[in-house]
Amino acid sequence: MLILLNKPFRVLCQFTDPDRRATLADYVTLPEMYPAGRLDFESEGLMILTDDGRLQARISQPKSKIQKTYWVQIEGDASDEQLNALVSGVELKDGPAQAIVAKRMDAPSMLWERIPSIRQRKTVADSWLEITLSEGRNRQIRRMTAAVGLPTLRLIRYSIGPWTLDELQPGESRQISTVDAWNSLQ
Repeated sequence: MLILLNKPFRVLCQFTDPDRRATLADYVTLPEMYPAGRLDFESEGLMILTDDGRLQARISQPKSKIQKTYWVQIEGDASDEQLNALVSGVELKDGPAQAIVAKRMDAPSMLWERIPSIRQRKTVADSWLEITLSEGRNRQIRRMTAAVGLPTLRLIRYSIGPWTLDELQPGESRQISTVDAWNSLQ
């Protein structure tokens, strides 16, 4: 079985926490489900959980090159040069990183309120980008946008391969059979 979950802001991508912060266990109660990939505590959006180890590996291993699309609220307005730098590649401490796609977008129409809300500064504009990667290193999007002078204010993973957040509000999930999940990856 595969579960698509819209992970809320400030939820850990694990099932237990000694500090008693919110975890996946607050949203997924089926036994033997494991995340196929991660989102950091401050990020929101699509998480995939499965009870099929081969499917988990196929989705989460970098060699699979499964594309992930993110909606990124940034401080400032991205120039063409900054967008080109994200696609041509930026140097991070753990090596080069590049986006497959980096483009401006309007604020997502299905956007939910985040609590606490994003800080607003009257003198500094914010805008949205759509960034697609085929890998996913720790806090990669945040580090990439910072490298080109565009601090990330909010990060939402919209899709992983063929699966999207469509119609899932924060904390909501949808189940897909293992057979259908494998067929979607073909």
